[in-house]
Amino acid sequence: MLLVFALSRWPGLMPMNFSAAYALAFCAGLYFSPRMAWLAPMGAMLLTDLLLNAYYDMAFQWYQLGNYLGYALLIGLGRWMHRSAHWSRLLSAGILGALCFYLITNTLSWWFNPFEEEGYTRDMTGWLLALTKGTGGFPPTWMFLRNTLASGALFTGLFVGAAKWVEATQESAEQAETDVESETDSHPVPEESEEVPA
Repeated sequence: MLLVFALSRWPGLMPMNFSAAYALAFCAGLYFSPRMAWLAPMGAMLLTDLLLNAYYDMAFQWYQLGNYLGYALLIGLGRWMHRSAHWSRLLSAGILGALCFYLITNTLSWWFNPFEEEGYTRDMTGWLLALTKGTGGFPPTWMFLRNTLASGALFTGLFVGAAKWVEATQESAEQAETDVESETDSHPVPEESEEVPA
């Protein structure tokens, strides 16, 4: 999952905001141990953010912390969900998490306005502008929403499908091993009788 996430962030490889980040955060919360659920995705995201900032010759920006708030929500959602839930429920939760990420990051962008967008007035109109059109020089934010939902659904489906397949494979291997052991126990090998000399 971490490798797919890192590759999905490579500049120009995928459309803007089409990333495995949302699915990684959700599935890490779902499948990783409690400690690794926080350390692995947050560490991978911080590392790739620093590499991307170096690639674009930028310093780490304070408004990027909003992304980490969104990632934390996704991890928490994964921790809250039960891993044995039906895959459709997990996929729906992954999409819901990606939608929440979009709302959190765009609302923070509107409120703090780091790009000093004149249209981001502190009212409903400014907030709706942040959720639909966004700042000048970038594609409209509704396109980011579309890509966020599509990538959240795609990568969550892939990660959950892979995890369910691995679990099913392990269970069938364990069952086969148990069957062999129980068969051996029910048919003990007869001991060789010692011949008594006449």
